[in-house]
Amino acid sequence: MQTVISIEDSEKWDNIVRSFKGYDVYYLSGYVKAFQIHGDGEPVLFYYETEDMRAINAVMKRDISHNINFASKLNEEEYFDLITPYGYGGYIIEGNINDSNIGLLNTAYSAYCIENNIISEYVRFHPILNNKEKMTSIYHIVDVGKTISIDLTSPELIWNNFSSKNRNMIRKAQKSGVRVYWGRSPELFEHFIEMYKSTMLKNAADEYYYFERPFFNSILYDLKNCSLIFYAMFNNEIIAMSIILFTNQKMHYHLSASNRLYQKLAPTNLLLYEAACWGFANNFKTFHLGGGLHSREDSLYKFKRAFNKNSVNIYAIGKKCFNQDIYNWLVSIRSKEKDFDDKTSFFPLYRA
Repeated sequence: MQTVISIEDSEKWDNIVRSFKGYDVYYLSGYVKAFQIHGDGEPVLFYYETEDMRAINAVMKRDISHNINFASKLNEEEYFDLITPYGYGGYIIEGNINDSNIGLLNTAYSAYCIENNIISEYVRFHPILNNKEKMTSIYHIVDVGKTISIDLTSPELIWNNFSSKNRNMIRKAQKSGVRVYWGRSPELFEHFIEMYKSTMLKNAADEYYYFERPFFNSILYDLKNCSLIFYAMFNNEIIAMSIILFTNQKMHYHLSASNRLYQKLAPTNLLLYEAACWGFANNFKTFHLGGGLHSREDSLYKFKRAFNKNSVNIYAIGKKCFNQDIYNWLVSIRSKEKDFDDKTSFFPLYRA
């Protein structure tokens, strides 16, 4: 049996999610609410259950007519697609996981999507849960990059897995007088918002990453038991900040900001080290840092790699088309625009 839970029924949503042994913060209603506020779509939780297997998938349901390329070309509430909320997700499955049961799941899921005019789905699989492995019969899966995580088994292991250069930079920050604290007051969030906006402007970040105040308020109030701000101080000034998310023995390096004037003091290196130590002290097992920008092995990836030279996780995406005829028709509409590139690997192609 398949049930579809809306974000309005957040208590039921979270009770189901938390009943799964491997659940993570990305599946909680409090996490997806922020991205609904950001305009990413309508959060939906798919819950599938039979006698010997059950599964969940948290997605954002998007009205295709709201895309700029289809304005005035489609009716509202006519065609939709699905995407994993910002971060990672995909199906979590428990029970008797075999080809037959996965096939039944796929049949029920596809039937619902076809019946409800959902045309396609784009999945960002969870590198720590490695939940892509059982999904090859449902999605076209592509490995696109690597991510880094810190093993929080012991303080000694945390430290020893750092690169020697990273350990030296952390020592330098400590000797320079940088200190790290954590909290989640409204005042801290206000400070983070200002520093984050400044960081995004200096990095010339994509427009998507300019989150507004209501987005951060959602993290403050809807994820009150699953989020903290870690911040580094020097001479009574906050010089680096990070929002860390956590639940069910897993931590995530979510959003970060810093004052570039103090970059040589390596405050973020020390901040992440202190966050990892906090994780160990609070019985967390893994601290996931993520990967590089657009999954590249760029300077951001190399920075994170310095926090665990012995661990690499594989980040994969999944693609699925539920209605090929409508998908092709949407692509034909999009292809009439001058900026359309039919050679791109972007999915779904009609949003390229």
